[in-house]
Amino acid sequence: MSRDSYQHFARTPAAGAPLVFTFHGTGGDEHQFTGLVHQILPQAGIVSPRGDVSEHGANRFFRRTGEGVYDMADLALRTRKMTDFIRAHKAENPDTPIYGLGYSNGANILASVLFDAPKLFDRAVLMHPLIPWTPAPNPALRGRKILVTAGRRDPICPLPLTEALASYLEGQGAAVERVLHDGGHEVRQPEIDAITAFLADG
Repeated sequence: MSRDSYQHFARTPAAGAPLVFTFHGTGGDEHQFTGLVHQILPQAGIVSPRGDVSEHGANRFFRRTGEGVYDMADLALRTRKMTDFIRAHKAENPDTPIYGLGYSNGANILASVLFDAPKLFDRAVLMHPLIPWTPAPNPALRGRKILVTAGRRDPICPLPLTEALASYLEGQGAAVERVLHDGGHEVRQPEIDAITAFLADG
């Protein structure tokens, strides 16, 4: 069943509150961002899947053959699986705002779902994403609210690729906010502040 196709943490939203999907980074798990979401939106529901690909014991959402080199066939397969999982949980929460938040590998699977099914999410946070290809044009991204955060000196997700992703999304008509800090791949307080403002502005 699609709703249980991943091991996951789930909490039902209070009436009128959003449902937030969170996607961990490589080596994380379904609990990586539940505390942050609860801090920002105490009444929100949460669905947080655990990546089902193991890279030397580290949880991931899709395979890669090297740093920044993705197994694109596997990514396509995993994107369809994740899209079905999200749709199943969304169907159980009709008329509920749906938000997404992903970091690193989690941001990449979230972005891949957005490329294929933009209308699943009302707003999305992509933290330190790395999309090393140019996605196909998708006018259905128009009006999607997306926050992109990154470090200017990130050795894993180079700034030019972050900027290229944000520019692509803007080119499709998405409402994109960009927040950069002067560090690397770590999450810093300016990002947390921006995420808080972005998600709480419902």
